[in-house]
Formats: sequence, structure tokens, C-alpha cells
Amino acid sequence: MSKAERTRQYIVEKTAPIFNTKGYAGTSLTDMTEATGLTKGSIYGNFANKDEVALASFDYNHKKVIAIIQQEMEKEKTMKGKLLVYANVYENFMKLPFPKGGCPLLNTATEADDTHPQLREKVGDAITSWKNKLVAYLKEGAENKEFKMPANPDQWALTMIATIEGAIMLVQATGKLNYRKLVLQSVEKMILDL
Repeated sequence: MSKAERTRQYIVEKTAPIFNTKGYAGTSLTDMTEATGLTKGSIYGNFANKDEVALASFDYNHKKVIAIIQQEMEKEKTMKGKLLVYANVYENFMKLPFPKGGCPLLNTATEADDTHPQLREKVGDAITSWKNKLVAYLKEGAENKEFKMPANPDQWALTMIATIEGAIMLVQATGKLNYRKLVLQSVEKMILDL
């Protein structure tokens, strides 16, 4: 890695938690300079603008979540077990090295839907990727005769995603952690009923 690449990576690592907690609009240049210890010129010498930092920060936070899920899935031998990882990870995310501020998909989607088309597109791509991964697990599980393929696998996958993200939103809105547990029990049931 070159010095410039290391500096860019450092900026992203230090600002990603801020973007994930304060959002794009709420993150100021002062927040970025304080987090990194760099000057405005150093930050904008490595990124064209705040948009570039925000987009790279979303990617960084999203990759952290994917890595956690992938690490947990590697422990599972069945497709049903791999699907259950989602419920387990989101139930126990406070015990895992999740990005500060929680799920970057929900955090970014709720802010960027009307205000930042590039961030909205990144979230949309991440959700589509997640849906496609779930559908692939469903197909493999059905081929392995672990369970029966749902009549509409896309609908099943999107319902699972919406239920998980909805659980996070309910907890954020109410502060009631037991809501997450209750909703994620429904996710587990969706999987166990396959």
C-alpha cells in the first residue's frame, strides 16, 4: 500500500463511525478533522469532497458487517444454519465488532433516500446483493434437500431483510431492546419453517 492509500484508508477508518452515527448531513468537516487529526487540506488532498469520504465510509462499514456474517457462516455446515446466522448476528450485534452506530444499511437508507442519490444507490446495491445471497442459500438448501424452496424466493428473502432491518429501526426508535429479540424470533421461525 502506498502512503496515499494508507492515508485514505486511515481517513475512512476514522470517519466511518461518525458517518454511521451522525449521518452524511450531520457529519461536518470539523468532525472529520478532529477524528483524523488531519487538516482540511489533508483530507481533501486525498478525497475530492465530503461525498467521496461518505461513500468510502459506507463501503467500509458495510464490509465490516459482511465480514462478521461471513465469519459466523463459516462455522455452519448446513444452509439452514447459515440462514440462522443472520438472526443470531443481529440479535447479538452488541457483542460483535459491528460498526459504531449499528447497521449501516438502515442508518444510511433512512437519510439518503431523499438527500443523497449516490449513497441511496450504494444501499440499494447492498440490499440487492443481500437478497441475491439469501436466494442462493435457499436454492442450495433446496438442492441439498435440507428444506423446500419457497414459492417465491425473492419475496421470502426481501421479507427476511425487511424484518431484520425493521427490528433495528424499532429498537432505535423506542430504545426497547426486547423488541429486537421478539422480531428476530420471527426471523428464526421463517427459517425453521422452511
